[in-house]
Amino acid sequence: MLPPSRRDFVSLTLSESGSYTDSKQWHRQSCWRKWKQLSRLQRSLILFTLMLLLVCGIATSPTLIGHWRGEHGFDGKQPFVVNLKNEYKSILPEPPSEKKDYRRRGLPVLQNRLQTKTNVSGLLGVENQRLDLNNANKGSEEGKPIISWRGAVIEEEQASDTDTKDTEIQDDPASLAHAESRLEAVREAFRHAWKGYKNFAWGHDELKPISKSHGEWFGLGLTLIDALDTMWILGLKEEFAEAREWVARALSFDKNVDVNLFESTIRILGGLLSTYHLTGDSLFLEKAKDIGSRLMPAFNTASKIPYSDVNIGKGTAHPPQWTSDSTVAEVTSIQLEFRELSRLTGDPKYKLAVMEVMKQVHKLDGKQDGLVPMFINTNNGLFTHQGIYTLGARADSYYEYLLKQWIQGGKTENELLDDYLLAVEGVKKNLLKKSTPSGLTFVGELSHGYFSPKMDHLVCFLPGTLALGAHFGLPADHMELAKQLMETCYQMYAQMETGLSPEIAHFNMHEGSTQDVEVKIADRHNLLRPETVESLFYMYRFTKDKKYQQWGWEILQNFNKYTRVPTGGYTSINNVRDPANPNPRDKMESFFLGETLKYFYLLFSNDPNLISLDKGPTSDVIVSVVFFSV
Repeated sequence: MLPPSRRDFVSLTLSESGSYTDSKQWHRQSCWRKWKQLSRLQRSLILFTLMLLLVCGIATSPTLIGHWRGEHGFDGKQPFVVNLKNEYKSILPEPPSEKKDYRRRGLPVLQNRLQTKTNVSGLLGVENQRLDLNNANKGSEEGKPIISWRGAVIEEEQASDTDTKDTEIQDDPASLAHAESRLEAVREAFRHAWKGYKNFAWGHDELKPISKSHGEWFGLGLTLIDALDTMWILGLKEEFAEAREWVARALSFDKNVDVNLFESTIRILGGLLSTYHLTGDSLFLEKAKDIGSRLMPAFNTASKIPYSDVNIGKGTAHPPQWTSDSTVAEVTSIQLEFRELSRLTGDPKYKLAVMEVMKQVHKLDGKQDGLVPMFINTNNGLFTHQGIYTLGARADSYYEYLLKQWIQGGKTENELLDDYLLAVEGVKKNLLKKSTPSGLTFVGELSHGYFSPKMDHLVCFLPGTLALGAHFGLPADHMELAKQLMETCYQMYAQMETGLSPEIAHFNMHEGSTQDVEVKIADRHNLLRPETVESLFYMYRFTKDKKYQQWGWEILQNFNKYTRVPTGGYTSINNVRDPANPNPRDKMESFFLGETLKYFYLLFSNDPNLISLDKGPTSDVIVSVVFFSV
């Protein structure tokens, strides 16, 4: 009996005249011998031709394609995976591995394209993956078809030169659900941070999440007060209620304690005023009036330039023990809060005191093209340590508050506007350079005529400030510069192995450089700062370009991955270049809740009426909630 025929191959016999033998064994050896006699090139060409014919045959076979579509339900729109058994199924894009994260070390332009177009929901740690499941589903449904082959995620048009830009904010259901998932991620991050603060640092200034303890600066509950308006905006009613109860029952400024004028103004006075504007609750205005009055002794100087420190219990003020100088940023970045306190209370003394400072600085010598030195003496009111000009620490918010005061005052105070416009031109002339090899626009520093390519993360307030000015009618080229600087600030995150920016970066300007950003060992820390996120918020609101939301989303996920502490809270880290050991510093700054998470939430919201920037330049809520953050 003959064996059953086999269906997995076709036998083909060729007849040939001559000395052909019926021996199959000899036939196979002969064919193999002839194959081996061919050159490697000939064999390769034959194999390539056969494979090409096979692929073309499959691709052009309607019967086979119809069989695929009918049997497996593939319609050409859903992502699918092909495994070794020819089984097809829809999948979600796999999260990138740790090894793939090192793409940030490549060229910035390519990183931008990749990170803008790929789903990044896998960047969170195991603890946080549940937050991104909905977003991952939305990403796979809304994006281009994604073909996954053995773990590699490839997105159609991944290498396209076109940016993903929407001309207007979309309000379709899928887009709204996508936005809501990101908003919920911010709420969850806040709740997690609040849990750590409540459990280990309640009523104290700062949380130490690693050691599950607290740090004290002034003993006035800085984190709680700084976070009040954020809780209200995020709709966290339970958390807000318990915080309000603490303010009503436990917050007292009648303490024999020295506080820093600048820090207590922006964190305490600003936080209370913002919350009053949002809630209308007079409790917060009364507390604001109390602390504002207690800070006034700082202005009792012969020069009218305030001292840096005030004892709010004794009513005395003094400079630091080591100097009679104050930093220019500190004495010129308290004006918004004190001006607003005068408006709300009807008492002009607060505004008069801070505007006298601006008048003094306006007429001082020692500036260079509108740029100011970093220090000013409280005795004689003159600039000190002249010749050093920066938009980083000790000078940064002077420039920011020039514009915001002009907007706050209804765009009528021309001295403020003149100083701001002159300073922007001074930045362009003296501090603006391009990096090598990618040509990133950055803001360096000038020291006695010598340029340094050093840029603090603090400088990332500038793209948002420039965009804000352009929105309120200042030159259009300010917005173009804002876009360039926003890209640079994003790359300060993207080019680091953790995806988090260092405190200070140095940009390469030398021919032959292979990396734009270098970071010294002492500068590799990240303090959970808000400047970049605030600027992303402004840029998205004014341009409606969704890439700014995407950049912010990547940053938030990296905060979750490298700074989130499982027992509650987030921590600053020492090394943004070591994802295996970022070396936590065991400190959560109050501005992480008061500013960083607030701006994340505003950035991800597609509701332009959530803290609208278009209701007029003197809108109380705009000035207090958005501007009272430096």
